[in-house]
Amino acid sequence: MAEHSSIEWTQATWNPVTGCSKVSTGCKHCYAERLALRLQAMGSARYRDGFAVRLHPSALDLPKRWRQPRMIFVNSMSDLFHEHVPLEFIQRVFAIMHDCPHHIFQVLTKRSARLRELAPALDWSPNIWMGVSVENERVLSRISDLQTVPAQVRFLSCEPLLGPLNDLPLDGIHWVIVGGESGPGARPMKKEWVLSILEQCHRANVPFFFKQWGGVRKDRTGRELEGRTYDEMPSPCPPHSEGRE
Repeated sequence: MAEHSSIEWTQATWNPVTGCSKVSTGCKHCYAERLALRLQAMGSARYRDGFAVRLHPSALDLPKRWRQPRMIFVNSMSDLFHEHVPLEFIQRVFAIMHDCPHHIFQVLTKRSARLRELAPALDWSPNIWMGVSVENERVLSRISDLQTVPAQVRFLSCEPLLGPLNDLPLDGIHWVIVGGESGPGARPMKKEWVLSILEQCHRANVPFFFKQWGGVRKDRTGRELEGRTYDEMPSPCPPHSEGRE
């Protein structure tokens, strides 16, 4: 949990669940796993089991204590739709989001099949944005799963982008984030892959957010694409999303 986040497309993180397991090639160099193991070594009680999936009911009410509106990335250290997270707990998370209409909650999953299965049992208030990770063409089916979900904003996170995505189905998609992998062992991202997605978004009138080039030292590679920074957000965008931390 963090009141402020360095993630470019959000303002804060909220982790009522921690821990995860790998489901596709995009998980290979998971930053959350690295961080969890580091926190375990430092003696953090929340990560005493390392990256095993753990529920944290005591963290559920945290957004209610944040009075100033903000954009909140839900479970930056896990996946809310992991098979080890019971439906009842997911419903409790959704109830908190529903009860905090002053915030925008950004939920991201790689487990789109379970998202599609459980979506009818969840309360989709307008402040809940739902996204799926799409790192290459092998996982395009995640988009069709997302398109069935009654979220007011549906988004794609193409990070880490590991291959070309030249035919993205963008019907019913309201936002696309693109970024290269960063940290130890980072796999390269080609410029033409990024430009293809940018062109597709412009044709479909979908906001495009370029997060980073990535690499072992992402601070050196930056965020500029063709001489500019792309910070586009879904429209209408809540006023408090401006001036991200």
